[in-house]
Amino acid sequence: MKKLVILGAGTAGTIMANKLRKAYKKEELEITIVDQIKTHYYQPGFLFIPFEMYTEKEITKTISEFIPNDVKLIYSEIDRVYGENNEVYHKDGVVLKYDFLIIATGTRIDPEETPGMKDELWFKNIFDFYTIEGCLALADFFKTWQGGELVINIADMPIKCPVAPLEFAMLADAFFTKKGIRNKVNISYVTPLSGAFTKPKASAMLSDLLVKKNIKIIPDFYIERVDNTTKKIISYDEKEIAFDCLITIPVHKGDAMIGRSGLGDDMDFALTDKFTLQSTKFNNIFVIGDATNIPASKAGSVAHFAADVLTENFKCAMENKPFTERFDGHANCYIETGYGKGALIDFNYDTEPLTGVFPMSVIGPFALLKESRINHWGKLFFKWIYWNILLKGRHLPVSSKMTMTGKKL
Repeated sequence: MKKLVILGAGTAGTIMANKLRKAYKKEELEITIVDQIKTHYYQPGFLFIPFEMYTEKEITKTISEFIPNDVKLIYSEIDRVYGENNEVYHKDGVVLKYDFLIIATGTRIDPEETPGMKDELWFKNIFDFYTIEGCLALADFFKTWQGGELVINIADMPIKCPVAPLEFAMLADAFFTKKGIRNKVNISYVTPLSGAFTKPKASAMLSDLLVKKNIKIIPDFYIERVDNTTKKIISYDEKEIAFDCLITIPVHKGDAMIGRSGLGDDMDFALTDKFTLQSTKFNNIFVIGDATNIPASKAGSVAHFAADVLTENFKCAMENKPFTERFDGHANCYIETGYGKGALIDFNYDTEPLTGVFPMSVIGPFALLKESRINHWGKLFFKWIYWNILLKGRHLPVSSKMTMTGKKL
């Protein structure tokens, strides 16, 4: 019997635990999954909490609800992986042996990486919405805020769900319009990118949307520090932007355990073969989800599509055979645009988002790179899919590889 240890019981780790439990009897493969927290959040829901669209209860469940009964679940903080000995060291001194290891520890925000960010204005006038604490604090702030300079700033790339800051800006436009104070709220979208998004066609479409919604785009801004006294963010080339409310998307890093284990880059993202999802350090270690350094979006859809590939390659590894699957970087993301509408993008390593329909030719029903009401409902319905299908490793009728079906060149 082989031993598999999965580090991280978030989206990617939970999907893999379910898929591999279905693939192997417990007498063939002993699976242990480790996480230091007991709560599982539907993280796309964080975006909606400040705008009173979701409550904390609606996006919160326990990790144990989604782990199969014959998968051992351990709540513990990992100190490091000792790859040469096939061992995982816990902070409390416990050591786990493994034949195969899957790292699915996700990514974390590090606001302290930017001087002055997590200072006296933190959760007073400066907020993130990438944590439950941040989005709840922001929801309270918005209840009484009467307007001013609302600045949405991306500190650096990569980040979880690259479209989320755009969605925040457009939902803020709709939210303050509904409250009757949009004329008192100036919204600025401040990014280190040269446009609204990383891919040219999508960037052009999304930039146009922001302009139409009277959201100012400030590109090529690399934040160096925050001045809490004057309420300004300051770039490395000394550009200054004043704020009354700063929504920060802080620097993202991988789990510090990855760095301590010698498995990652300088941002603690695990060094990973972008096609096989195998660690470049050890052949019996695989990486999935936001923990990787592959050039794909850090998004739930990527974890979902990559899980299909990794499941097949893991089976090959168990039989000591060459890998049969290659991950193409497939990602698709619903984009909330406000007023009950949304857009959708579908792309991979080599093909940028295109116009058309998804997932089926002609009938769609979802429009690509175009606003529609059904895209908005698709985004909202995905929460049910996430809890009931995706996490449980069940099949979705969408190919893990991007196809050109329905797309227009």
